[in-house]
Amino acid sequence: MSDGQPRVRTAESVGSLPRAEWDALAGTDNPFVSYDFLTALEDSGSVGPETGWLPLPIVVERGPDHRLAAAMPAYVKSHSQGEYVFDHAWADAYERAGGAYYPKLQIAVPFTPATGPRLLAATPGDAEVLLRAAEWVCGHFKLSSAHATFIEPEQRALFEQAGWMLRSGIQFHWENRGYDSFDAFLGALSSRKRKAIRKERAAAQEGLEIRHLSGDAIRPEHWDAFWEFYQDTGARKWGHPYLTREAFTLLGERMADRILLVFAYEDGVPIAGALNVIGGTTLFGRYWGCTAERRFLHFELCYYQAIDAAIERGLARVEAGAQGGHKLMRGYEPVETWSAHWIADPGFREAVADFLEREREGVSLDRSFMAERTPFRKD
Repeated sequence: MSDGQPRVRTAESVGSLPRAEWDALAGTDNPFVSYDFLTALEDSGSVGPETGWLPLPIVVERGPDHRLAAAMPAYVKSHSQGEYVFDHAWADAYERAGGAYYPKLQIAVPFTPATGPRLLAATPGDAEVLLRAAEWVCGHFKLSSAHATFIEPEQRALFEQAGWMLRSGIQFHWENRGYDSFDAFLGALSSRKRKAIRKERAAAQEGLEIRHLSGDAIRPEHWDAFWEFYQDTGARKWGHPYLTREAFTLLGERMADRILLVFAYEDGVPIAGALNVIGGTTLFGRYWGCTAERRFLHFELCYYQAIDAAIERGLARVEAGAQGGHKLMRGYEPVETWSAHWIADPGFREAVADFLEREREGVSLDRSFMAERTPFRKD
């Protein structure tokens, strides 16, 4: 192959690729596609053959030294856990018809329902090469389909032009409209909602001390405490936690300056905590847990303290994770999210396309309905 021709291949892991070249493609705005975050998942055993998330990044290389020109975080999946865009019904329908839905290809950040780039490419041409490579990988490894989840809006057209099917969903994000304080944000709400939030915050904070920890302030004992919180939530939500204990240690070692822990202390002992990841323009709320129940404490640590932190840092928004209509009354607004899907079997692809068209209509109506019911003043 000549030096002018790109080389397209799969790699055994993100960690097997050059860090500087991967991060040059990933940029600095979204921490979840960074080399440090993705390799922390790999090196901690949170993803790998035993988890049903087998790393298989797809890359485009150029030049005599095969430098990365484009890349795609991708995983061979043997189940649909940890994705937050639910396709269990698709799997069931395909298998009842005699097909094998698993394994499939997942283009995503594992366990992370946060919008971000999935095609790490400088040009539309390289983005198209990545998408065609993903389709080839499906055929070569006998995978039923490829799914890119929580794609950033700027990349929607690239998937659509390549013939991938788009799926919409809803999350709740807080938008910073130039607020210089939490009170300034409350001033944009109706009087009744403003009073309700103040009461919630007062009740949640009573008898507790709230601390924000980032960078060197995060010590091993903080990760020990947060591991307890995370295990509690993980056991109740998913049956078992997705991340290993080692993952938190590695995140602390590799990207502590991009981590914000919000802890609640009672008599000097941490009883609850929320983990946020700091992006270039966005604060991403990720995990929460507690060892003692306190009324409204979840809302305080995950939503209100996140707003405080975003305002303090001059960030444009807070993405508070998947689902959660209760966020609406707390100033988080409905935002459309997108995923893209390629299915090998023509008949099944046609059936899914019909389903998605009808689903998009329903999602659009739901979003419009909820947008009319935000707590903001109508004047």
